Amino acid sequence: MKTIIIQGSARSTGNTDKIAQLLKKQLKADRIDLCLKNIHPYSYEHHHSEDDLLPLMRTIVEYDLIILLTPVYWYTMSGLMKNFLDRITDCLKVEKETGRKLRGKSLATVACGSEPQAIEGFFTPFVLSAEYLGMTYLGSLHTYVRQALPDKANIKSILAFTEKLNKENS
Repeated sequence: MKTIIIQGSARSTGNTDKIAQLLKKQLKADRIDLCLKNIHPYSYEHHHSEDDLLPLMRTIVEYDLIILLTPVYWYTMSGLMKNFLDRITDCLKVEKETGRKLRGKSLATVACGSEPQAIEGFFTPFVLSAEYLGMTYLGSLHTYVRQALPDKANIKSILAFTEKLNKENS
């Protein structure tokens, strides 16, 4: 099973990346950093087909499990992750064959905040997007980092989540 982590933080080496590194190790996953990609906001006229989105999606659809990892910014996903999700529309309108390859793939979401409690409704857009795209949603995990590294309880929940993902995708 091939797994990809798509990290959507404004900082490539911030707290969200600390979570990405744990996930990557436990899942033997590859990682894409959206901060290093040129992905424009959605355009109804699809003016941005020359940016990094479509080539990136052609790579992503080759994976079995896609994990979206985002920091919590103002009670929701990052702008980078929102642009990425919005632009998946290009794969349904412009490059339909790529979009169709998302059907049957597995999706999971991980959030990294600064508080131990998840924001109510935070994961709803991800669940509904998976449903709309015909993907199997495997679950969500809220993590947080307050100090230099996630605490022991947080690491324990990350390990349990990755074990669940490994079982469901083996």
